[in-house]
Amino acid sequence: MDGLRLERRDASDLDDVRHELLDVYAEIYADRLGEEFHSIERFDERLGWNTEVAGFGAVVGYLDDIPVGYAYGCTLPADTHWWDGLWTPVPEKSATTETGAHTFALSELKVVEKLRGTGAARQVHDELLRGRSEERVTLLVERDHPEARALYEGWGYRWFGEIMPFPDAPLYDAMMLDLR
Repeated sequence: MDGLRLERRDASDLDDVRHELLDVYAEIYADRLGEEFHSIERFDERLGWNTEVAGFGAVVGYLDDIPVGYAYGCTLPADTHWWDGLWTPVPEKSATTETGAHTFALSELKVVEKLRGTGAARQVHDELLRGRSEERVTLLVERDHPEARALYEGWGYRWFGEIMPFPDAPLYDAMMLDLR
């Protein structure tokens, strides 16, 4: 997408744009903000958890100096709870064993509605992953959004299993992309 400016952020300078992320999130989830899990407060809480983990990274996309999308995530630490809600048995325990350097968890990737289908999400995604040292990236996509899952599959992600990351969260598909 032409004209999209991407800015990388780390945990130390995220507070400079935190309000922008909250505004974009509120626009995207306007019809779901009444759900506890999708409330702005819970989003901000999850964002905060990510910044406390080593390997945090974020990218914010701007169009005419207006924030229109973002992506962020962190490296899964060895003591992660990321896989605790996995419903699908995995053939090898090592598939969910983390070392603190093996997997990057892409926690959020969002663009405003007017930019969907323009390639903006892919640009934000690719910029976030550019230069990552982890072997793979994982993300969660709501089961009720098969079009989003299809988009990620088109980018090379494969289905890994069903997961419920929090007791009040919707059911998600965990997806995986090899980075090497």
